[in-house]
Amino acid sequence: MTIDLYYVPGSAPCRAVLLTAAAVGVELNKKMTDLMKGEHLKPEFLKMNPQHTIPTLDDDGFYLWESRAIMGYLVDKYAKNDSLFPKDPKSRALINQRLYFDHGTLYNAFAEYFYPTIFGNAPVDPVKREKIDQALEFLDKFLEGQKYAAGKTLTIADLALAVTVSNFEVMNLDLSKFKNVVRWLATIKSEAPKYEETNGAGAKAFKELVDSLKNPKAALDLNNRTVAQLVTHLYSKYWNQIYDMSLDLYYTPFSPPSRAVLLASEAIGISLNCISVDLFSGEQLKPEYEQLNPQKTVPLLIDGDFKLAESRAIMIYLVNAYGKNDRLYPKDPAARAVVNQRLYFDMGHLYKSISEYFYPVLFMGATTHDPAKYDNLTSAYEILDKLLDGQDYVAGRNLTLADLSMVASVSTADALNFHHKKYGNVSRWYERVKRSAPGYRKVNADGAEIMKQFLKDPEA
Repeated sequence: MTIDLYYVPGSAPCRAVLLTAAAVGVELNKKMTDLMKGEHLKPEFLKMNPQHTIPTLDDDGFYLWESRAIMGYLVDKYAKNDSLFPKDPKSRALINQRLYFDHGTLYNAFAEYFYPTIFGNAPVDPVKREKIDQALEFLDKFLEGQKYAAGKTLTIADLALAVTVSNFEVMNLDLSKFKNVVRWLATIKSEAPKYEETNGAGAKAFKELVDSLKNPKAALDLNNRTVAQLVTHLYSKYWNQIYDMSLDLYYTPFSPPSRAVLLASEAIGISLNCISVDLFSGEQLKPEYEQLNPQKTVPLLIDGDFKLAESRAIMIYLVNAYGKNDRLYPKDPAARAVVNQRLYFDMGHLYKSISEYFYPVLFMGATTHDPAKYDNLTSAYEILDKLLDGQDYVAGRNLTLADLSMVASVSTADALNFHHKKYGNVSRWYERVKRSAPGYRKVNADGAEIMKQFLKDPEA
């Protein structure tokens, strides 16, 4: 058995995969990929991964990228037990929430603050520096009274998060005020198999790169408007009549992540008790909501005494806990890993590029769109178009959670007048999902319509 991992030693996502492989006890054939020479852009690499990112896994012709999706796959396929990624729906959902938090909040805060200065000689941005502290405060709250990040044993959530936090250490960020984080990190360093020879060594490689780039010769060339309240109750009363159950979903109707969860509940055939959260009046910032969700985001699911944030983690949990079959989220490790990869692609690239291009003008008072953000948006659509080449759906032959998550994103861009017609595969897929996703009209189309109404009359 040969499992190839295309990687760069200093890369945090690559180190997280190596930590997981060590914990699982599986040997990876590591293939150094020289990004500076463009090895990730060669045709043979693009055939494996059109997104041309690392790490990329080749397991006997099964290609997978996105580090956290790879980590889950390695456990599902090769681990002797499921302790690192338990099959119990609630346990797995909590781990998924932490993984998405790492990807979209903690690691993203690190990358957005440090990478422009490391690789582009940009000045430090104090606003982005505040986001780092905010993300670490969230993690500190998650770890209050907890030995591990997502349960009572070491899981892949700890491994992913530990790699990210170790990057802050490399950059000499003072973590001392985050007492729970410091205590937890020491635990992971002592308990994670082969920690020093995988993450420790990789972190040193990253540090050496950073230090070398401090030499200028080595550097790479690399709100006056006030937004009025959006009247979300117009749809919340309607949806509450449809979804009437003990499963509470705190949501905002126009929010793409909220709509994705509602689409998943429709496809599964379960009801949710939808509780509208008015973001524009700051309901998500109130102490009673922060007690439910320290991250202060929507959507938030409450199932009895179990609380879960992050839309994609919620979607997976609903299938695992209440789905009648596994069509939306297959149990087969390879098929499931592809769905996971697509979900991370949506969060980290597709939806991110849509929100970063449109939301500053729509919600934050900016007067013009950023051309660089438009390039990111078109790049995400180009990749999605390639992923759909010869495919009816984004992760195989049938509708999955990946389609439901992505259609919420794409429909948002559509409502905001982004022209997707030139992406033929995307356009065909979009129409197909509109027809095949249960409840699409009453859930997603109505939520997107709120966006259009807001564009016409932002003071409504």
